Amino acid sequence: MSSCFLIWPIPLKNLLKMHMKPIIKINEITKKFKNLTAVDNLTININEGENTAILGPNGAGKTTLVEMIEGIQSPNSGEISILNMNWKNNEKELRKIIGLSLQETRFIDKITVYETMLLFASFYGLKKEKAEEMVILSGLNDKKDSLTMNLSGGQKQKLSLGIALINDPKIIILDEPTTGLDPHARREIWYTLKEQKKKNATLLLTTHYMEEAEFLCQRIIIMYQGKIIADGKINDLLKYHGARELIEFSFYGKKEPQFLFDLPDVKDVNIDFEESKIRLYVNNISKILPIVLTAANKAKFKILDLQCRKMNLDDLFLSLTGKSLNE
Repeated sequence: MSSCFLIWPIPLKNLLKMHMKPIIKINEITKKFKNLTAVDNLTININEGENTAILGPNGAGKTTLVEMIEGIQSPNSGEISILNMNWKNNEKELRKIIGLSLQETRFIDKITVYETMLLFASFYGLKKEKAEEMVILSGLNDKKDSLTMNLSGGQKQKLSLGIALINDPKIIILDEPTTGLDPHARREIWYTLKEQKKKNATLLLTTHYMEEAEFLCQRIIIMYQGKIIADGKINDLLKYHGARELIEFSFYGKKEPQFLFDLPDVKDVNIDFEESKIRLYVNNISKILPIVLTAANKAKFKILDLQCRKMNLDDLFLSLTGKSLNE
């Protein structure tokens, strides 16, 4: 692919205009595992009341980052503070205000859904009515008396989310909360999380799903190789990239379509060429597409599988790194 890797400067000016108060401060943290640097000298603030998604492929450092925020792991260097508290000195206070759901949660096999919720409610000194409320909110009322060992993967995810929200946390941290769920179950969880926005909770999640990030979050952070390469609102990120639409097509053979690069009208268009596929990142499909089709016809260049659409986050990541978010 012709595009090259780019470390993207973080455009924070739009966030600063909103006068948001940082609730999580991450300052120059690094985390290494033997010869692997999972998180590389990263500095960023997470703002109060803001829903933020961290996107990136496997190995980007997303889970390591959130586990350090959750207090599960410690950085080799740098500092993390949550409401000006750290895990070393304020663990008890922080546990009260944070709700978290890990990629995989293990429950006690031979107790029921309701008993599990009661158990976690007791950790916060909450009454049984709260446990009953969360069973319903999690969409598990019909499984209330089922043993956790008999729940499906999706039902366990719902139970994990209910536990994460049981203490009405100020900060909700979710690591891949809907991985493996069918589309219907995924959307049920999305709407549950949307309701938390009314309580002014701060949501931080990692996800592989572009639609999930776009539906739930105002702010998108894209990680790659332990660094942040993009940070901002979706529309701002696409605007900063310089294009909002995509023309994509494949063709016979492997010869590079030189006619495209000779067109004066597309000289400022970002063009990716990969084997027998071409992507043009443009601002106006209706203007550029007729020019490309006319030139292809004159060059006797046969276009296959033509697609024209708005750019999404995966397209953005692909244009920056040459790889898909799902790779």
